[in-house]
Amino acid sequence: MELWFSERHTSNVKLSIKVEKQLYSGQSDYQRIDIYESKEFGRFLTLDGFMMMTEKDEFIYHEMITHVPMMVHPNPERVLLIGAGDGGAVRELVKYENVKQIDLVEIDEMVVEVSRKYLSKTACALDDPRLQIHYEDGLKHIRSCENQYDLIIVDSTDPFGPGEGLFTREFYGSCYKALRKDGIMVNQHESPFYEEDVAAMQRAHKRIVESFPISYVYQAHIPTYPSGHWLFGFASKKYHPVKDLKREAFRDAGLNTRYYNPKLHIGAFSLPTYVEELLRDVE
Repeated sequence: MELWFSERHTSNVKLSIKVEKQLYSGQSDYQRIDIYESKEFGRFLTLDGFMMMTEKDEFIYHEMITHVPMMVHPNPERVLLIGAGDGGAVRELVKYENVKQIDLVEIDEMVVEVSRKYLSKTACALDDPRLQIHYEDGLKHIRSCENQYDLIIVDSTDPFGPGEGLFTREFYGSCYKALRKDGIMVNQHESPFYEEDVAAMQRAHKRIVESFPISYVYQAHIPTYPSGHWLFGFASKKYHPVKDLKREAFRDAGLNTRYYNPKLHIGAFSLPTYVEELLRDVE
């Protein structure tokens, strides 16, 4: 008998991956956590039946959510990660020697524990001495922060369930307050392709534009996310995501990346016309 994992992307579209075996299934206080093994995508993590990451394509997401802001800010020393319990964003951040402190705020401790055990390629940097993990709600944590961080990365789940509070106007306003005077915030911004996802994407964009003086959207191709076309938000108090790109810093750092590079960085902010129109509708 064949075992397949299927995720509904719309009422008419599903993503299905043939599963070799299920490695883990558990229920935390917040969500159901499953780890599967597949031939095509390696091991993959789902939360409440929604795909979070696969070993084959997670590098695209994690490189784009970390290296884009890191290559714009001139000296990001203190970084706040909200969500990111699988450790992928941490793995990319610790490649930078100038990063002195990483605070990871993850509401669900079980996500971190399961990732450590079953997703070692992604969670390989969770013991870095610069990392401190806080198991609490991201919105609650950020409310008490002011002028603390150079960079905030919001690596949240979709805007419902445990991740719902990370898409509110209050949350983005609190992020602005928690950043230093030249701070940057990036977030996963959902997909613009399917009609069912567009409203969440537009809502997030509108609230970020209202909170930050500089706000842009960029994109990446991630095969296992709905439609494969995924957006990220770049919000800043001071820096332009393309004009202030430090091209030489990428070369000097000797970063080992598989997706991100400075040319791609520039191109990622050149959006398809239909996406520009969707974003224009909410500004």
